[in-house]
Amino acid sequence: MLYWSLMFLFVALTAGLLAIAFTAAGARKILPAPYPHIRWDSASYIPPWLRRLRVRALAAACRIRRNRIGRLNWARGVRYFAICTTVFTAALITVGIHYVYFDRTALPDIEPFARFEFPAIGTVYDANGQPLMELAREHRRLTKYEDIPRIVRDAIIAAEDKNFFSHSGVNYSVLPRVLGKVRIGTLVARLIGIGPQDDNMSPVIFPQGGSTITQQLVRGHFLQNLTAQENSNQLRHAGLLARALSYAIGPRSVNMLVRKLEEIRLSLWIEEEMQNRFGSKRNAKEEILARYASFIYMGNSQYGFATAAEYYFGRSLSTFTADDAYKAALLAGIAKSPRYYAPSAKETERVLRRRNQTLALMAANGFISRDSVSSAEQRPIQVVARRKDQMLQAPAVLENVLQELKGRRGARSIEDVMQGRIQVYSTVDARVQQITNQALEHGLELYEQRHPGAKGLIQGAVVVLKNRDASILAETGGRQFYQERPASYGDFNRVTKSLRQPGSTMKPMVYLAAFRQGGFNLETVVPDEPIGLPDAEKQSTKWISNYDEQFRGMIPVREALAESRNAVAIWLTGQIGIASVLGTSRSLGVKTRLQPYATTALGASEVNLLELANAYRAMASGIFAEPYLIRKIVGDSGETAVDEEHRWAPVAVDESALALIQEGLRGVVRIPTGTAHTLDSSVFPIAVMGKTGTTNEFRDALFVGSTFGPEGITVAVRVGFDDNRSLGPQETGGRIALPVFKEIMLRVYRDKLVGPVPEFPAQIEQRISDYLKGDSVSPLNPSNPPTPVSVGFAHSSEASQGRP
Repeated sequence: MLYWSLMFLFVALTAGLLAIAFTAAGARKILPAPYPHIRWDSASYIPPWLRRLRVRALAAACRIRRNRIGRLNWARGVRYFAICTTVFTAALITVGIHYVYFDRTALPDIEPFARFEFPAIGTVYDANGQPLMELAREHRRLTKYEDIPRIVRDAIIAAEDKNFFSHSGVNYSVLPRVLGKVRIGTLVARLIGIGPQDDNMSPVIFPQGGSTITQQLVRGHFLQNLTAQENSNQLRHAGLLARALSYAIGPRSVNMLVRKLEEIRLSLWIEEEMQNRFGSKRNAKEEILARYASFIYMGNSQYGFATAAEYYFGRSLSTFTADDAYKAALLAGIAKSPRYYAPSAKETERVLRRRNQTLALMAANGFISRDSVSSAEQRPIQVVARRKDQMLQAPAVLENVLQELKGRRGARSIEDVMQGRIQVYSTVDARVQQITNQALEHGLELYEQRHPGAKGLIQGAVVVLKNRDASILAETGGRQFYQERPASYGDFNRVTKSLRQPGSTMKPMVYLAAFRQGGFNLETVVPDEPIGLPDAEKQSTKWISNYDEQFRGMIPVREALAESRNAVAIWLTGQIGIASVLGTSRSLGVKTRLQPYATTALGASEVNLLELANAYRAMASGIFAEPYLIRKIVGDSGETAVDEEHRWAPVAVDESALALIQEGLRGVVRIPTGTAHTLDSSVFPIAVMGKTGTTNEFRDALFVGSTFGPEGITVAVRVGFDDNRSLGPQETGGRIALPVFKEIMLRVYRDKLVGPVPEFPAQIEQRISDYLKGDSVSPLNPSNPPTPVSVGFAHSSEASQGRP
């Protein structure tokens, strides 16, 4: 039926135009001779718009007569043609009317449209409910009718469809104007084979324009495919009639006619359905206008008037008043052609002209006074300066959120947030995230001052966890600008995806494994002596050295841990077995498979920074939990899905062993020879525990530390090059990563973002003080220390010489 209707339009138009052209010409020939001064002209009896059509038809007829086929008896041919087509047209009119007004088959699904479910902006909120970042396939905010200021509604109506509230989807009063734009000469020449037959060369026969607000909405929402294909030089519709019609008027014109007729049919249907659903024509119109104002493209990747107002003027749409008529007119003028009328610094004159046209239309329709128009027309175009450095505040957080959504069970997916169907509430605190971003940049800048050749190349990563439940407070997967472009959520996340050696930050797990087995405590004396590992590949022995290339002999465990003695770590591993070290790591939350080599004790096995941070968090709090970012998800209908999967439990380590490792890591800070002793000063009044780490050949520098207990936080920092080159001599974790940790802790607690600083148990602080005074006594006889044993088990080919 669609094609029959098209045929009706085409045949009726052709017959009428040819009849108008040739009837006037024939009439002149048969006028009575006695009155030669009388000029009979049928045009004097027809409306102006039809007169213009006649003029164009006459021009086409003249072109025809100049050709050889013009010698035929055209007057008789036209009469026969008109008689035949009149009968044919009458039948087609009936079919066309039935299709447009009564045929309601093969209709699209109206439910998403009726429920106002357009693609919108998905927002990730921080722990305090503040927007952290936005995601969207189409950057759109849905706006209800009552939230659209009256001045904006009036501007839309005046610019696009002044009869919007009175018609039923199609404004028939504009048809004469639309028909007046038809290229008659092109149509007739195409029909008789005169002129270019290539659609690339010939102009389009049928004009654009005349669409109501409803039709524009239907075209954009339901007919996107038809609209996108209508300018193709290939026929996009199957069927004999479509092919015959395309031969006569060209594929582009057929494509356009098909789309236009379907647009009219669906517009009438939409108005009927919306009126049935919302109870009255007025209510239906208000709902349709709200959808139009939310849906329409407004240029520069902005959809709808709400986002356009924010983008161009830096204001919420709801704040517009009558004094903002010039801004409302500018926005309403964009919809006609965003490419030409969206504000820009280059085309202010064209935008200004369109805005003033809209203001004049508003006055003509009685929406504003003439004085208001004069005043508004004097206002220059002022749009907000859009900063080039606008970026995601936390791209690594976003990447991690999307990964969590991907791994979740249930109906919600990444596409839901990209379409704005869900809003995600995260555990991240935007204030802590900002501090973390800045601290990492400051640390990298200090390194670049020492190594100017590395400027812009050095990278780093930081993650901040709450001790109680492992919720992520901040996550920075790389610097904010890298290789001259801002960070994006699609970039490599060095917190979760980068598997790097942890260096000496692995050693606390060795000591905790020893404490779990019994026989060792912080006062146990252990040998800091040369120790070798068999190298099966080279059939030799690899000797383990300390960072300072010295050995201190028999020393207490607390000193060996504080000073990060490599030889002691390897010796302890030999005593308790590498399996014990790996098992302890797993009990703390390390999931990455660690290699069963002795050098794993020195950080030779790779692990990501998030797992490392979580292990330290577990040691500081005694709580086992999985790190997470998503706190809750809210659907578009308001339902809340609180994540029930993030549960915590006591860590599978006995309390005595846990207390020993907490005291040992606190000693790394308090003991003067400890690798993090710079944190034990009056300028850093925060009690922390932690460990430095530097990998072989100074490739990575790390620091992981915590404040005490469930109410504390854990911060992990890693700095290094992506290509694994050396950071340079003496560039250790204590020199590069520790200052970043220090700045984060100072600012977070100074600004009271995570509560007061938790204190370590008094007995832990007292035992360290006693040790510093020399009052501690080892339970083992220092004169009879344990005898070192030969370490003889599997060893990796890339042994890591752990450094402080």
